[in-house]
Amino acid sequence: MWYDIGMKALIAMSGGVDSSVAAKLTMEAGYECIGCTMKLFNADDVGISDKKGTPSAADDAREIAEHLGITFYVLDLQNAFRRCVIDKFINSYARGVTPNPCIDCNRDVKFGALLQKADALGCDRIVTGHYARVEHNPITGKYLLRKALDASKDQSYVLYTLTQDQLARVILPLGTLTKAQVRKLAGADGFNNADQPESQDICFVPDGDYASVIKQYTSRTFPEGDYVDFDGNVIGKHKGIIHYTIGQTRGLGQSFGEKRYVCRIDAEKNQVVLGHNEDVFSSYAKASDFNWISGEPPEGEIRCRVRVRYKQEEQWATVYPIGIDAAEILFDEPQRAITPGQAAVLYDEDVVLGGGTLV
Repeated sequence: MWYDIGMKALIAMSGGVDSSVAAKLTMEAGYECIGCTMKLFNADDVGISDKKGTPSAADDAREIAEHLGITFYVLDLQNAFRRCVIDKFINSYARGVTPNPCIDCNRDVKFGALLQKADALGCDRIVTGHYARVEHNPITGKYLLRKALDASKDQSYVLYTLTQDQLARVILPLGTLTKAQVRKLAGADGFNNADQPESQDICFVPDGDYASVIKQYTSRTFPEGDYVDFDGNVIGKHKGIIHYTIGQTRGLGQSFGEKRYVCRIDAEKNQVVLGHNEDVFSSYAKASDFNWISGEPPEGEIRCRVRVRYKQEEQWATVYPIGIDAAEILFDEPQRAITPGQAAVLYDEDVVLGGGTLV
């Protein structure tokens, strides 16, 4: 149970329905609440224009905070977000790697910089609207990160970087609720965002055109190069490596007489290696920058399920820890498009064991 009467909580409020209901539930649980919106980037910096003239996220969040009667701040985290998320996002694509900026943001901003702000404001806990669960095991003394009960909304995959110290201070009130229940709670309390549409895009790439954002942000050009086959034969021209990711078959820009798939990106040679569908399957993966939720790796190999993409169903594998911060993964069945830069996240039933960045 996450009720701690008399404690003080800092609530990350995006202006959306999820974080708004998280704030409502935390307040009702007896916490002294402070709401905050994290200003992460300037829209002009990434070429986003607000053509609809809708209120900003901060305005929406402030309105909910006033409705609930809680103190509200806007936290300027643009420098941290630029350094830890946007710059890494751009540098990854420039190296032929496909990043996951939501994971970087959660690790370095939402659960990093936000905890620092919580300390400065004298807050015991931080609260977000993520769909996942945090539980304490009284026998081991460890905190567990579990999937949300609503499998369709589960966000545990992007939270695998949480440490024991962070989990001890994090509250995720929505982990036992469905989205329909969250909307019903919002509507019952008169929230104006109760029926707000879902947002599926990266926050600083709202139209999905990440290549344009990279060009806008850097003012760089990414030159054309060669499509090659596995023998190194040139079979066409690509439009710049930032436009491609492993497993891609659409948007290659030309016909090869048969369906081709991106199998490898060689940034040093400025080449994109194309193959056939069977060439993008592999049973082996390696992950670095590993975080074990328990705080320590297992003593030997383990059997568990592994997810290598956000919406993928977990697959059985044997995992071999390498030191404290890396692991090799051998899947029972070949997996499609194991992509450098994405995350491999390990599960024991609904418990997150840990995860790392695919290399």
